[in-house]
Amino acid sequence: MVEEKQVKIPADAIKLDGILSIPEDAKGLVVFAHGSGSSRLSPRNRFVAGVLEKEGMGTLLFDLLTAKEDEVYENRFDIPLLTGRLKAVTLWAGGRTETAKLKIGYFGASTGTAVALVAAADFGKGIKAIVSRGGRPDLAEDALGKVTAPTLLVVGGEDHVVIGLNKKAYDLIKSEKEMKIITGATHLFEEPGTLEEVAKLAAEWFEKHF
Repeated sequence: MVEEKQVKIPADAIKLDGILSIPEDAKGLVVFAHGSGSSRLSPRNRFVAGVLEKEGMGTLLFDLLTAKEDEVYENRFDIPLLTGRLKAVTLWAGGRTETAKLKIGYFGASTGTAVALVAAADFGKGIKAIVSRGGRPDLAEDALGKVTAPTLLVVGGEDHVVIGLNKKAYDLIKSEKEMKIITGATHLFEEPGTLEEVAKLAAEWFEKHF
């Protein structure tokens, strides 16, 4: 059983709520960047985090925005603001005793994928791997060509618009990369077994690059 620790992470002039889980002898730390309108309590990301923890990886789920900030709809799509938050959280993890020595990867969903890619482009070799679930990597724009972290894009086979956006972004990523399409899955991977498939692919990707 991995102990969950509720944490408050300083970023800008505010504190972000987070959930930090570190198994014994953790292989690395996966920081989650959730999509618009979601939070550290996202059931899908919590499910993926649970699978990663069973595979010996630490996880950090956190709110990119405070509850008040989230009331302003535009904030959910403010990629520079959200990237700044993810970078602040990454630096915070790098300065904590229990996480300082862990290799860091990002798991992004929806708009969180763009946030993860932009932050990873800025951190360079400091980020070891990225996994995207139903993501919007196209929103990372110019940062795509600067990403050095191995990147896995996972998209639902029935999520036709997002498949197209991912294919365009995939062509612009220069680092090691793969794109996996989960047959029968829609955008939220609500179909039986599809989220399990995402979690399995993510665990394998992080394991390989940690």
